[in-house]
Amino acid sequence: MTRHSDETRKTASLKRLRLTDFRNFETLDLDIDARPVCLAGPNGSGKTNILEAISLLAPGRGLRGAETEEPLRRIGETVAPAWAVYAETLSETGDEATLASGFLDGRRRQTRMDGKPASRGELARCLPMIALLPEHDRLFAGPRFDRLKFFDRLVAASDPSHGETLGNYEKLRSRRQRLLDQGRVDTDWLDALETDMAGHGVALAAGRLHALARLQAAIDTAEDGVFPKTDLALDGMIEAALAEGAELRDAEDQLISVLADERGRDAAAGRTLTRGPHRSDLGARHREKDQPASRCSTGEQKALIIRLVLAQAQSLASYGGKVPLLLLDEACAHLDAKRRKGLAEAILELGAQAWLTGVESSLFSAFGEQAQQFSVEQGRVSV
Repeated sequence: MTRHSDETRKTASLKRLRLTDFRNFETLDLDIDARPVCLAGPNGSGKTNILEAISLLAPGRGLRGAETEEPLRRIGETVAPAWAVYAETLSETGDEATLASGFLDGRRRQTRMDGKPASRGELARCLPMIALLPEHDRLFAGPRFDRLKFFDRLVAASDPSHGETLGNYEKLRSRRQRLLDQGRVDTDWLDALETDMAGHGVALAAGRLHALARLQAAIDTAEDGVFPKTDLALDGMIEAALAEGAELRDAEDQLISVLADERGRDAAAGRTLTRGPHRSDLGARHREKDQPASRCSTGEQKALIIRLVLAQAQSLASYGGKVPLLLLDEACAHLDAKRRKGLAEAILELGAQAWLTGVESSLFSAFGEQAQQFSVEQGRVSV
């Protein structure tokens, strides 16, 4: 893939955001420019709700993973009949678009681009975004599943097809498990399912390895010393086989064989214990301290995660040609003044429209006039 210069990169950013009956916002109509957006206000004021609304313009269930009806505005026992999010992208490169997501009259959530239904890939290409949440502060010390989910979202930001591949793999895995739970012994059916599952699984693992290599390169070449550098690794059966030089077809055959051999165990357990790509893990070490990230302090782990997010944004800008939108919820919490300044400088150098939240506006002082500052209180936003 061509490496893009600063002059040829596009920036994923919004110029208008409108909310209707979303969480604690009855209405919101916000005009912004391409600079970072800083939202300050007390806990419960609605700052994260704004970030969640933006995240629903991308593939998936948003940064909270909410069910479709959850964002409906509630006042006592009264529940709004619908919610809607509408945004207009900036047109600096001539590719202006409108995005809308909403829920009405008990129907499924609908997401549209320029008034037409949009696929996952179209949404991801139009407005790539990366989110960092408070629960990620201890990501390396938490469950394996959370790390893998976080990494897959990073990969999907740079490769729109990754999310579709992951979705297809998980659907096939669920279908296989249902057959096993029912005691089905139709080997031809299971053989066909596992063959398809292996194809998507190997593509999933290959995409992760490709993204990891670029992410690690971006970390290694970062010039600032504010955020610690991380050595990353993927721990997974298929990832290991591909990393050792196995051909894609050979890796697929390996996974097909393992899935067939483990049918009895998976049936007894009621879940897929087979070491497919769904059981892989992201490993990380603090390079300077030469210790696992899981043993680092909360502040150090947060600094490591911020380094990953910034490096992935840089990788996407360099190789994908588009600077992603950054959703950074409470990113400045647990950071000292030096690291808050370093984060601001990194965002400004990248040229990203980052949406940051914090309880006090002083957390964003390092941006100076180079960011848009807003106050949020009880579902209202003011300058």
